Amino acid sequence: MAPPLHTNMSKKVFVSGCYDLLHSGHVEFFRQAAEYGDLYVGIGSDKTIEGYKHHKTIYSEQERLFMVKSIRYVKDAFINAGSGVMDFVPTVEALKPDVLVVNEDGGNEDKRQFCKEHGIEYVVLQRVPQEGLQARSSTDLKKTEPQIPTRLDLAGTWIDQPYVSCFAPGWAITISLEPTFEVRERCGLSTSTRNMIKKIWPYQLPNMDPEMLAKLVFCFENDPERSDGIISGAQDSIGICVPGLCRHYYNNRFWPEQIETCYDESILSWLEQHLVMIPMEPRQPGCSVVEGKDITEPKVKALAKAADDCWNAIMAKDLEAFARAYADSFYAQTAMFPAMIQGSVQGYIDAYKDKVLAYKMPGAGGGGYLASVVEDAAAFVVSNPDAIRLVIRRPGM
Repeated sequence: MAPPLHTNMSKKVFVSGCYDLLHSGHVEFFRQAAEYGDLYVGIGSDKTIEGYKHHKTIYSEQERLFMVKSIRYVKDAFINAGSGVMDFVPTVEALKPDVLVVNEDGGNEDKRQFCKEHGIEYVVLQRVPQEGLQARSSTDLKKTEPQIPTRLDLAGTWIDQPYVSCFAPGWAITISLEPTFEVRERCGLSTSTRNMIKKIWPYQLPNMDPEMLAKLVFCFENDPERSDGIISGAQDSIGICVPGLCRHYYNNRFWPEQIETCYDESILSWLEQHLVMIPMEPRQPGCSVVEGKDITEPKVKALAKAADDCWNAIMAKDLEAFARAYADSFYAQTAMFPAMIQGSVQGYIDAYKDKVLAYKMPGAGGGGYLASVVEDAAAFVVSNPDAIRLVIRRPGM
């Protein structure tokens, strides 16, 4: 038998929140709040949520209003007209509730003081799930949502910049990775591009053609009004958005002339068995990896050849050839951009160079990770607990 909706029908009770990922925890919170009187709900507007949470909502304010109003414990609901954490103030001033209810992690001293000044009873509820149901919170649900992938460049990094490929065309090779580990900032894993993606799609990539998606991300990130004059390489958006193993061919343009993918499970599994990442210190603020660059035709051709050799070795699942080409690609990169190795990077290289078959740094270098080719990834992480095994994103994931 359902519990009574109210114990005091004469009082107005008010709660406020985003209710973007509406779940059973919200409904139970409404049920408990409604025991204090007629329940009214203030809902954060799309503009407010984007303003202080820095991402767009999953559901528009009108959808959220419709869903909340449809819950039987709610007498009425409104879109809050204010802004920030206290966006409910105009709603409360118009409604004049007797009670304001918050959950234990939604309360604060500002709300308590506001209620005191307005003669409103302030009630804090504990998060207790309905009997027989699992405890839910929006934060936990977001953790279980598919997350934005990242990418690891295997060979050919820098060829996606026209000031490099103008000397010789060539391929960049990337793999799209499931974020099964903490993707740290300034560590060569395209976090700036990932952060741009999150401004549009906070929790997961949309289900659309990966190449078209990559181009949309590339264009969004490289806004023509961007004041720093830097164009992010297309290998970042392609590496993130295109699943599996991918190579893209650059010829003095920002966008590749050709994109090829490999979704062969035997090859993807083989790569996962032979790749690990060893965390290093992040690239330091103010670090410039382009200082002292020395780009010449022979060096760019060496970079392009290494990428060709790397792809062929992967297709053949030839570990020795893969490690050799992987190392050649890194040597070609650092020959053009010696500042890729600076600070504590050399110390990490010295510590691990005899334990791995080959190594490189993701992205522009300067720190982050030592992405390494090993005999057996599973065994390597056992003997080197800091090392990270990689999960390549398959199509449909």
